[in-house]
Amino acid sequence: MSALATSIESRRDGGAACDRPAVLEARDVHAFYGKSHILHGVSLRVNEGEIVTVLGRNGAGKTTTLRALMGLTAVRDGRVHMLGHDVTRWPAFRIARLGVGYVPEGRKIFGNLTVLENLVVPQARPGPWTLDRVFGLFPRLGERRGQLGRQLSGGEQEMLSIARPLLLNPRVMLLDEPSQGLAPLIVQEVMQVVRAMRDEGLSVLLVEQNVPLALGIADRAYVLDDGKVVYAGSAGELAANRELVDKLAGATAESKGSSSHASVAPAS
Repeated sequence: MSALATSIESRRDGGAACDRPAVLEARDVHAFYGKSHILHGVSLRVNEGEIVTVLGRNGAGKTTTLRALMGLTAVRDGRVHMLGHDVTRWPAFRIARLGVGYVPEGRKIFGNLTVLENLVVPQARPGPWTLDRVFGLFPRLGERRGQLGRQLSGGEQEMLSIARPLLLNPRVMLLDEPSQGLAPLIVQEVMQVVRAMRDEGLSVLLVEQNVPLALGIADRAYVLDDGKVVYAGSAGELAANRELVDKLAGATAESKGSSSHASVAPAS
């Protein structure tokens, strides 16, 4: 066990004390890249109608965790349950069809397709999220529906990458670093969209480097260190302990923008 994990082991509390049912649950998940053991028994849970954030330093295993949950990286040991199904060996397309949206790190939009074409690439599932409603949530995308993806700003591309899986009418959304490389004002806008998803009944698992901002909108938090969960509990309690935030995630409000932290109210 690393010195970081040892120093905070007493803060692990399971983080899943909630009356709401789980829509996503990972149990003792191990994953490898080749011979490199990346995830060492990761367990986490997302309950219905909540935002859960996964924090940690670069290389801690955050992106690998999302990829394992989504079926993009093989789970060597452990189990993954989504929406009442054991999806441990399912391919990613089958997990998506179950009602799971995924926004990868780096946006991954089609630069040679228009905004509208990007949105209609996946086959839409019936439900409340329609093109009109997506354009209502992201009015700038509506204004630019005929522009090519590569002509959009970074913030607009991020909005497009979030809007696209919404048309699948998911029940669970996995987001990997949605604030990466964006201007502070655009980051605020993206995070308000994440909060709006929860208000619309979606459950959200958010991987994020901007620690204060993520803790400001999340209900609960997990922190990874060297592929292990070293904190699981209330996001509000973690946000209130500045020293622990620095130890767990290696980031401070100043380094990530204290103004961003101040302008997003803590989740209730």
